Amino acid sequence: MFGTVVVGVGIAGLARIRDLMNPMPSSPSEHLKLLGFVSRRSFGNINEAKQISLEDALTSKDIHAAFISTENRSHEETIRMFLEAGKHVLVEYPMALSAKAAHELWEMAEQKGKVLHVEHIELLTEEYKQLKKEVAGKDLVKGTLHFTGHTLDESKTGFPAFSGIARLTWLIDLFGDLTVTSATREKQKDKNYSRMTVHFQTADK
Repeated sequence: MFGTVVVGVGIAGLARIRDLMNPMPSSPSEHLKLLGFVSRRSFGNINEAKQISLEDALTSKDIHAAFISTENRSHEETIRMFLEAGKHVLVEYPMALSAKAAHELWEMAEQKGKVLHVEHIELLTEEYKQLKKEVAGKDLVKGTLHFTGHTLDESKTGFPAFSGIARLTWLIDLFGDLTVTSATREKQKDKNYSRMTVHFQTADK
């Protein structure tokens, strides 16, 4: 069995805990054993998963891999800590808030001989698979992708483009490399409202 720990217990972290404790029969996750979870908040236990300290997660010889499900801004630091401790790492997308940091982390994982895997779960959803089928073989003339969500704490999630970067990778996966031609942002603090509008151009314009 491969010992694991989940770091962060928001929506994604709780889903990780659930799936690790109830693996699909005959799936690779049957070989993973959840040894605990780490959170800044005090929970005690979640179902049968026990809360452990970050220090215990980093130093335990029984824990071989960490599943990082914290806010975007803390991904880089948390990945570094677990790689330094000799653990494999799976992190929710995006891995870091800059390409430079991401490349440094890849290199660090390679030097340590550890797996650093970034998971973009949305690319595996039925909704996305259907979208990919619909655009296959078609030439893009013009299109719009619009999505909404609640206002996020930028001190934790990073600049708004990072709140939506998972959706932007839909476009790159569907249509190839894109160039930003313009971007604007509108904020209405009194209404707790923010909107970012970005225009892209494909390689063939």
